[in-house]
Parts: sequence; structure tokens; C-alpha cells
Amino acid sequence: QLQLVESGGGLVQPGGSLRLSCAASGFTLANYVIGWFRQAPGKEREAVSCISNRGGNTNYADSVKGRFTISRDYAKNTVYLQMNSLKPEDTAVYYCAAFFREGNWPMCFMTSEWYNQWGQGTQVTVSS
Repeated sequence: QLQLVESGGGLVQPGGSLRLSCAASGFTLANYVIGWFRQAPGKEREAVSCISNRGGNTNYADSVKGRFTISRDYAKNTVYLQMNSLKPEDTAVYYCAAFFREGNWPMCFMTSEWYNQWGQGTQVTVSS
């Protein structure tokens, strides 16, 4: 059974940091493009970042550039989202998602329609 599990969310003060993890079970993440998305209450889901299957290409939403970093650890079959200088407007449920691409496919996309595997989400709350 293919499964993505997010973890690492929580409550943090403005200016703080969190590292989200997206662990895969049942499949090898090296053959998947990974995206991070978020959805705040009353708002549409938005793309935050993505990384190509071999890690050579990353993209970020303008709102998080310079503050968030996406990375992957093939040995741990996990993708991370390091979030620094967090702001109250970063408060949302964060989801990781994946779609299959075999071989070295140096692209990733910031639109959810590409992704067909989704995790359950992890809550991030930035508040003083």
C-alpha cells in the first residue's frame, strides 16, 4: 500500500522554525516528484514547494522564497521542508504529495493536478 505520512507540524512563535517530514511507505520516493502544499482555513490549497525525483530541481512559492527549503534523503525515503522565519500567514495544514516519474526527470510542478498520492496533512500554527 502506497502511503505518505507528514510529521513535524506544531505551534511556533513568529520568527521560529519547523522542519516538516514526508515519509513514504510502500514505494521508493526516488522515482517520484514531490510537492508540498498548504491550505489555510477558508482559503484554497496553494503550492509551497516541489522537488524533482532526483533532487536537481526545486521550486518555491514567492511567499516562502528565502525562508523555506525543500530537500530529500533517499536513504530515509523522506522529503523535508525546512521552514524558517515563520509568519502568522504561514499557518495552515501542510500536505505532501507525489507523482511517479522514472529515471532522471529534472522538473517539478507547482500545480496540484500533477500529483496523485497525498498525505493526510500536518497542522502548522504560527502565533504568539
